Amino acid sequence: MAWRKQQPSEEPAAELSVHELIEGPTQDLTSARNALRAGADPRPAELGTGTDPRPAQPGAAEPPALSSEATQDLSALAGDLTHDLSAASRSAATPTAGAPGRPDGRVRVELGRLPAPGALYRRALLGVLPGTGRRRGQDVPEVELTVGGVTVDPGHLADYDRVCGFRLADRLPATYLHVLGFPLALRLMTVPEFPIPLTGVVHVANRITVHRPVDAGETVDFRTYAENLRPHERGRQLDVVLVGSIAGEEVWRGVSTYLGKGRSAGGGPRRDRGDRPAPPAASAQWRVTPRVGTDYARVSGDHNPIHTSRLGARLFGFPGPIAHGMWSKARCLAALEGRLPEAYTVDVAFKLPVPLPSTVAFSAGGTGTEWDFALHSARDGRPHLVGTIR
Repeated sequence: MAWRKQQPSEEPAAELSVHELIEGPTQDLTSARNALRAGADPRPAELGTGTDPRPAQPGAAEPPALSSEATQDLSALAGDLTHDLSAASRSAATPTAGAPGRPDGRVRVELGRLPAPGALYRRALLGVLPGTGRRRGQDVPEVELTVGGVTVDPGHLADYDRVCGFRLADRLPATYLHVLGFPLALRLMTVPEFPIPLTGVVHVANRITVHRPVDAGETVDFRTYAENLRPHERGRQLDVVLVGSIAGEEVWRGVSTYLGKGRSAGGGPRRDRGDRPAPPAASAQWRVTPRVGTDYARVSGDHNPIHTSRLGARLFGFPGPIAHGMWSKARCLAALEGRLPEAYTVDVAFKLPVPLPSTVAFSAGGTGTEWDFALHSARDGRPHLVGTIR
């Protein structure tokens, strides 16, 4: 059994047991049952009519326990998670008379609310236990998941801004809509037909296009799908597309490229093995503590244990926890805040992981609407991230 150790501010809860990795994050159902007996609303935030699956903020009331209604709803969700999505898609996609077909061939499945990330990660972790794995699909699932009416919790937005270094404001950072719609993309990535298992997946690149600024008071509709499965020298990679729209107008688009490592080379283009160029002169240095991993997991819903636990990182081949790639991207954009145009595309490639703890060096250069930026190790210049804004 691994042990939990609480250090001062730089080392929070470094170790988790295997049980905690599979079961967490969880809710305190004891206090929840007490609230139920007191006559409180029995629906937890994840299972009610709201769309916000994120944990409660500090100081908020404990979520109440599952009533019979909520338990029934959770059972339906669990059933949905274990069913073959292709069969569900065929059922959900039965067209009405005269309904036109989709030119891309994907079946659209509308969800009533954003999924709960914790349940999806537990399912993914259980899938790596011996005897529980399933054969993966040979191509991306021909399905598009959608959810409408997603609203922004101002308290959560402020918490996200603080964790990533943005100024507190009503305008959403470009990376925030990635976090807001991430549970929908995560749901897609945990279907049995998805060709790359979620556990151990490597986020190698992310491109975000902001068509116009989005304010916290606006309601967003999301849709997500996967495309472009292709070979890579270390396995296979694909793109997960997440689109945010307001009143039928696309305002934001994110494309995340993920790599699934294979036992044999996938036949894709090989990386340049030449000498590494010298890093550019740094304009800032940031100390990245282990708390970055746990804090970003809390505000983003991305509870992959490689970011939050030494044991979890070791289970997937890392010597210790590493920072989320999307935190690194957000932190770089925060450093350029106030100098970005109204509409732009920010494209990053994630290089070597950022160990927790470590010190990183940020560099940027550009004028007007075009910027090049990078993140390197302050100790030896090893690259962590390179990006452009156009």
